[in-house]
Amino acid sequence: MKRFLSHMGLLVALLTAWMGLASAALAQGSGKTELLWLGQAGFRIKTPGGKIIVIDPWLSGGPKTPAPYKTDFAALGKIDVLLVTHGHVDHLGDAPALAKLNNTILYGPADMVTPLITLGLIPANLSHRFNKTGHVKPAPGIKVTAVAAEHSSLIVHPNPVTGKLESHPAGEAVGYIIEMENGFKIWHMGDTGLFGDMKFISERYKPDLVLMPIGGNFTMDPEDAAWGARQWINPKMVIPIHYNSNPLAKGTLAEFQEAMKGSPIKVIPMSEGQTVEF
Repeated sequence: MKRFLSHMGLLVALLTAWMGLASAALAQGSGKTELLWLGQAGFRIKTPGGKIIVIDPWLSGGPKTPAPYKTDFAALGKIDVLLVTHGHVDHLGDAPALAKLNNTILYGPADMVTPLITLGLIPANLSHRFNKTGHVKPAPGIKVTAVAAEHSSLIVHPNPVTGKLESHPAGEAVGYIIEMENGFKIWHMGDTGLFGDMKFISERYKPDLVLMPIGGNFTMDPEDAAWGARQWINPKMVIPIHYNSNPLAKGTLAEFQEAMKGSPIKVIPMSEGQTVEF
């Protein structure tokens, strides 16, 4: 009997350990990271654990927004994490509406989120303010760190009394290091020009994939983006973004690919509405 009980105890211990490992694996996620390009800088990211992250959702006003997301926000699925890099309309876009539709917190730079609240665009309980090198854990296994971007930020909003557009300062733009449940890291650069701390950010956070603006005029052009990728960042993969949506941002995918020739960095071209997995 004692031997039987001893064996049973060992079996229970092994079963408990197995269940613990299984639970940890489930929390980490056994799937892949899936990216859907929504146009400009907008992405829907499905994490290995099945969470939905949406960043910079310029949908209803975006000239390249794929159907049906332009008119049916519910087509994105239930949003678990909502991120905005800065206040310009092609990034802030429909984020306040998505936050209220999904009862989801909008995460963004502190001095952008504050005017969103004071202007009545979003309730305080659906917002979270943080700043560069600050990080949040908005869902189990997911970590988002705000990092520097060399850009401006402004919210343009109609005065409810006069109906006239008014400009409201919105702090400083940021980028995000988004770490998935399995450790895969994406650096969404937001809008940015070249700046020396790109090297520091890459060395500190070691992103696997960089979403890099190439359009020019407002951000890096293809030549500068390629130079930054090769000299300072050196990631495994780059997806060029923030081009083909504004006639002032004339940089092209072909120019970026040409500037990246000979580099071991994998350039992943995407079209709006396309999905890729990692």
